[in-house]
Amino acid sequence: MAVKTLQEFLSTTQEKDVSADAFELESPHMLEVRVDGMVWAKAGSMVARKGGVKFTRQGLLEQGLGTLLKKMVSGEGLQLMKVEGQGRVYLADAGKQVTLVRLAGESIFVNGNDVLAFETGVASKITMMKKVAGMLSGGLFNVKLSGHGIVAMTSHYEPMTLPVTAQGGPVFTDPNATVAWSGSLVPEIVTDISLGTLVGRGSGESLQMRFAGEGWVVVQPYEEVTFQSKG
Repeated sequence: MAVKTLQEFLSTTQEKDVSADAFELESPHMLEVRVDGMVWAKAGSMVARKGGVKFTRQGLLEQGLGTLLKKMVSGEGLQLMKVEGQGRVYLADAGKQVTLVRLAGESIFVNGNDVLAFETGVASKITMMKKVAGMLSGGLFNVKLSGHGIVAMTSHYEPMTLPVTAQGGPVFTDPNATVAWSGSLVPEIVTDISLGTLVGRGSGESLQMRFAGEGWVVVQPYEEVTFQSKG
């Protein structure tokens, strides 16, 4: 890689405004949010800001008692913060790649660890996988996002989308590598003990997510969290 002059470095790395949207990628790993009112962002994801912007952690009951109970049962939950005012906020999450998706009335499910930010026109609801709490340490939670607005989700490296069709049969994914799926799908957790010592890290791959019906599922080439069986 060639050595840059100071001016070349500053020119190539400075922020750029190429979109009129509130959400814009400054790089594949850095999101700029032009705040004019309020947006939701993952707590702790701010790396820089300017202007009159304040941050408030989401209240325990702000999304309802059901969501609070699910967080208590799972021991996890999407920790959100309100970003309010007027200014610019720069968000990132451990160098993960950021993908922007515009919802126009659709619903999607995103792994709770992979939600970076979303506009106020998008409603969020934490859901728990059936029977997971007793099978996995900490459980497995995801977030249903629906409505109108831009959603920023993250992945380790380039994500891949797999179609799910009734004709093609079910698609099975590693929960640790599953990023998102279409709102029309209701995945199940299934076990395959024979895979436990043959695939990947050997501790979580016997638990898989089964997607059947019509829709799609997004996976990443990385296992973000290794789930351990209780007991």
